[in-house]
Amino acid sequence: MILPTYEDVLAAAGRIEGHAHKTPVLTSRTANEEVGAELFFKCENLQRMGAFKFRGAFNSLAKFDELQRKAGVVAFSSGNHAQGVALSARILGIPATIVMPHDAPAAKVAATRGYGATVVQYDRYTEDREAIGRTLAQEHGFTLIPPYDHPDVIAGQGTAAKELFEEVGRLDALFVCLGGGGLLSGTALSTRALAPDCKLYGVEPEAGNDGQRSLRSGSIVHIDTPVTIADGAQTQYLGNYTFDIIRRDVNDIYTASDAQLVEAMRFFAERMKMVVEPTGCLGFAAVRELKAQLQGKRVGVIVTGGNIDLQRYAALLAG
Repeated sequence: MILPTYEDVLAAAGRIEGHAHKTPVLTSRTANEEVGAELFFKCENLQRMGAFKFRGAFNSLAKFDELQRKAGVVAFSSGNHAQGVALSARILGIPATIVMPHDAPAAKVAATRGYGATVVQYDRYTEDREAIGRTLAQEHGFTLIPPYDHPDVIAGQGTAAKELFEEVGRLDALFVCLGGGGLLSGTALSTRALAPDCKLYGVEPEAGNDGQRSLRSGSIVHIDTPVTIADGAQTQYLGNYTFDIIRRDVNDIYTASDAQLVEAMRFFAERMKMVVEPTGCLGFAAVRELKAQLQGKRVGVIVTGGNIDLQRYAALLAG
């Protein structure tokens, strides 16, 4: 197994240029005062299709050869990777089939179909999405692009941190949400190349701390599907590629409760006028809890996505 490198991130940046948005880095005086640090929010909720996942999806599909493009792509995802692959496939003229849980947010399912993909639904609590994806690939000749454990996906996700460091310079710490580890491992490649002294932290839902347990035990820990509002991080285990990079390059992994995610969502809405989905709030939620150790630091936060049903969003904030 050959791990991707920062050279792969640079190549990915070239492929996605002109297709992915170079998302803004925003600041908030109120957030700075609350935490006692200088915070820089990389707003991937303003990326095409509403999340960082477009980066890795487009980079992966852009590398397809002619036969792969003709046969099509299959992916499995709770929503954001689904949309990223579907939109990338539409741009590149590749047929797409997406395996999505039946309880995925309706807005994410509608958007995936709206980009032209065929959606196959399953029960995330009783069925194996990877097995379904592999079967479809074998039966139809599709190329399977998983949501995180793939070198091209990892390299594409690493371009967000590359842009962040190029724009704001030195950071003392960087907080990144963690589900399967594609973004965190890609971010690690850019961080160690561009800011080797920056502390890099993953943040996952409190109900699903498999990554934290894996990092501390030295081997991949499998858990049941966690029950959390952070649907983009309801993964059961890290990937082989992602775990090896995280174990090598990430300083620590923290968790955030659903209640903390709702409070972070409320802050983004009230103070920064941004819609951020629960998963996208993981990094900031951890920063608020760890402010005692971040005093006077320059801290980056990757805000990963903004795809959430408006009724669900309103209900959580009204909660």
